Amino acid sequence: MGSNQSWVTEFVLVGFELSADVEVLLFWVFSLFYIFSLLANGVILGLICLDPSLHTPMYFFLSHLAIIDMSYASSNVPKMLANFVNQNKNISFVPCIMQTFLYLSFAHTECLILMVMSYDRFVAICHPLQYTGIMNWRVCSVLAVTSWSCGFILALVHAILLLRLPFCGPWEVNHFFCEILSVLKLACAETWINQVVILAACVFVLVGPLCSILVSYMFIVWAILKIQSKEGRTKAFSTCLSHLCVVGLFFGIAMVVYMVPDSNQRKEWEKILTLFHSLFNPMLNPLIYSLRNAQVKGALYRALQKKRPT
Repeated sequence: MGSNQSWVTEFVLVGFELSADVEVLLFWVFSLFYIFSLLANGVILGLICLDPSLHTPMYFFLSHLAIIDMSYASSNVPKMLANFVNQNKNISFVPCIMQTFLYLSFAHTECLILMVMSYDRFVAICHPLQYTGIMNWRVCSVLAVTSWSCGFILALVHAILLLRLPFCGPWEVNHFFCEILSVLKLACAETWINQVVILAACVFVLVGPLCSILVSYMFIVWAILKIQSKEGRTKAFSTCLSHLCVVGLFFGIAMVVYMVPDSNQRKEWEKILTLFHSLFNPMLNPLIYSLRNAQVKGALYRALQKKRPT
C-alpha cells in the first residue's frame, strides 16, 4: 500500500456546492442563527445558575443540555461558516478527526442526558412523594457524569478506529464538516469494524435511550390520566411536552441519518438534516423550554427587574 494513501495531510470539505452569492447570503443568515443559539442557551444557563428557584434536578439537567448544545454547534458550524466565504475549503487531518470526535461526543452525551431528563420527569410525576429522596444531588451528579463519560469514551473509540485507516485521494469529504460516515467512504481499507461499532453505538445511544424514554412516558401518561383536577393534568402535560418536542427533533433526525440505508440520492438531504441537527436544533431547544415553561419565564422576568433602575 502506497505511503500517499496512509499519510493523508488534509481533506477537502465539499459542502453544499452552491454559487458564491448564495454562500455569502447563507453565511450571514447562518451566522445570525449561530449567534442567537449561543445567546439563547447562554441565557438559559445563566438563569439556572443565578436564580435559586431553578436549582432543582430538572433545571440541573437542562443546564447540561444548554452546555451541550452550545458545544455541539461550535464543533462544526464555525468551520462551515468560514468555508462559505473562503475558497480554500481544506481541513487538516488532525483537526478533521478532532471535529469528528467532538461532534460525536456531544451528540452521544445529548442522547443520554435526554434519557436522564425523562427519568427525572418519570420520578417527579409517578413518585412525587419520593422525588427529593430519589433525585438527590448525588444521584443527579452521578447521572450527569456518567452521561458525559459514556459519550466521550464512545466517541474516542470511533476516533481511534478512524485513525488506524489509510485514506485514498482525492480526499474530498462530501459534507460540510468531517462527518464520520462521509470520512469512512474515503478509506482504502475495510471499514466493517467501524461500521459495526457505529451500529452498536446507534443501539446504545439512540435505540436504547429512545425505548427508555418511551417507556417512561407510558408510565407518565398513565399517571397523569389518574390526576383528578384538569389544572393538574394540564400542568403535568405542559411540563413533559417541552421535553418530548426536543426528544422528537433530536432522535428523529439522528435515526434517519445514521440508521436508514445510505444512497447517493439521500446525501444532500442528509447534509440538510445534519445542518438542522447542528444549527437549528440547539437554537430551538432553549426556545421550546423557555416559551413553554412558566418558571423559566418568571426567572427571566425577575432578572430583568433587577437590572431595571429604580
